[in-house]
Amino acid sequence: MPTTPGPLGLSDAQLEEMLGLMREADSVELKLTVPHAAHRSTVTALGMDPLDAEIRQVFFFDTPDLALNQQGVVVRARRVQRRADDSVIKLRPVAPDDLPDDVRPSRNLVVEVDAMPGGYVCSASLKHQGSGTDVRDVAAGTKAIHKLYSKEQRRFFAANTDGVELDDLSVLGPITILKLKFRPRDLGRRMVAELWQYPDGSQILELSTKCAPGEAFQVAVESRAYLAGQGVDLSGEQQTKTRTALKYFSSRLVDGATV
Repeated sequence: MPTTPGPLGLSDAQLEEMLGLMREADSVELKLTVPHAAHRSTVTALGMDPLDAEIRQVFFFDTPDLALNQQGVVVRARRVQRRADDSVIKLRPVAPDDLPDDVRPSRNLVVEVDAMPGGYVCSASLKHQGSGTDVRDVAAGTKAIHKLYSKEQRRFFAANTDGVELDDLSVLGPITILKLKFRPRDLGRRMVAELWQYPDGSQILELSTKCAPGEAFQVAVESRAYLAGQGVDLSGEQQTKTRTALKYFSSRLVDGATV
């Protein structure tokens, strides 16, 4: 007998699994990809001011055939306007209970469930705050990739990859991002808009809000109702920003094209 999709467009079995993941997660991020044709109307409807957005550059590191991504490992570094560089080693998907006892308590580790219409994924991100122009130097080829990552991150990377060395990875990027934190009128909670601009001219606009695991379903219902009431198109195909970036840059490496 087929199951009936419940909240977030998930089946009963999916909801049960997601609830189990959320019990062990630190936070939940609810996400929605806005269809390209609705970008301008969404910005207007939610009262977003693009001039308040923060400029970011994101770089990924992987093999040309995306071997790390296939293993569920994401290696990323980021430049942020008027802030220090940062880096992350992320496992996705991950079961929180499977994380080693010496890793889970780290103050630099965040376990989060990302939920979007029709899907969800749990990730474990080990973060590091950098300094100076390290990311820019790595992108320019004047500094080794491993310099962006702490000893804790490098151990985490080695434990979850099969003999791959950080310094052997290719630079995939950058992606230019506009990130805006704002509080829509009458919603009563903060939202984040991210516009990812890819070198081929394509864009992904994502709206998101974070909450504690115990309030995820209430926040999802309230946020969806609010966005629908403002005329935001909720029916668009959901896109993964990272996967789109990795596929774009890896194809350019394979083809030998200049990004």
